[in-house]
Amino acid sequence: MPRLPTPLTLPDDAHDHPTEPAGARAADTVPAQPSPRALRRRLRGETATAWAFVSPSVLVILGLSVVPVAWSLLLSFQADDLVTPSRWVGLGNYRALVQDPHFSQAVRNTLLYTALYVPLSIGLGLLLALVLNQRIRLVGLYRTLIFVPFVISATAQGVLFSFILDPEFGAANSVLHQLGISSQGFLTDPAQALLVLVAISVWSGTGFCVVVTLAALQDVSPSLIEAARLDGAGRWHLLRHVTLPALTPVLVFLLLWQTINALQVFDLVYVTTKGGPLGSTTVIVYFIWEQAFKNFTAGYGAAAAYALALVLLVLGVAPRVLRAVRGRARANDRLEGAAR
Repeated sequence: MPRLPTPLTLPDDAHDHPTEPAGARAADTVPAQPSPRALRRRLRGETATAWAFVSPSVLVILGLSVVPVAWSLLLSFQADDLVTPSRWVGLGNYRALVQDPHFSQAVRNTLLYTALYVPLSIGLGLLLALVLNQRIRLVGLYRTLIFVPFVISATAQGVLFSFILDPEFGAANSVLHQLGISSQGFLTDPAQALLVLVAISVWSGTGFCVVVTLAALQDVSPSLIEAARLDGAGRWHLLRHVTLPALTPVLVFLLLWQTINALQVFDLVYVTTKGGPLGSTTVIVYFIWEQAFKNFTAGYGAAAAYALALVLLVLGVAPRVLRAVRGRARANDRLEGAAR
């Protein structure tokens, strides 16, 4: 049996006001626009609410970043011991830095530490990432074990290796004695101390390079690798012409990141050697701390800090400038090619 059509019904308003025009009903439903004064009042209320939420973070940034940076910059032009009234010396602190043999030694130690740590950590990280990118048994466990040292704080690492490398009671010399090798000074030997710190840093910092490089390796297109293999490329050619070009942005990032971290090393030095023996492990940041809080020459330490900050600024800005120059050169080449 076919269904009957649904009866057409009118809304209640139509029954109540059958003769009311449709335009009048539509006009009644439009809400009234607020006045400009009400809009300004609402805007001020929303702005005040937004600042109430943002102000704690702004105060933290101002109190812990902006104000100390400005104060230390002013301090670098003064002779200040943090106790007596300061005295304006202009560029005297910076001139003294150039002539200070202890600062020169700290710069040499920092550059040597950086030159050893950065390529070793990145190279070893790349090698381990290539191995761990294969389908091997218990690969997840190996990745975790390699990354664990990076999670350990530098202070804990320093305390741990201070016990292990103790020249009299450490486990390292005990093992060497069992192998028939004479005891080593390690952190107490001026010829070995900085190299030992580099080895500890490589042990802890390689895990970060492995994780970042491994993530980049897994983003390399399998179709690209398969096409290279079909063309007859071997493992070395795949690594050189396919994998490494794909990893170039990540490797540049790691180079900058590890360099900046190496130039700012402090915790490990403070816990293990305190700049010794004979200043062989005094790096720039430890020199800054020593001048400001041990020798109470805060203005001199602030000048050294800004010398380091200038180097870090150059390292941070230079890649962007080079990228912009390279992009502009490529754009000019394209325009010349189009004109031809």
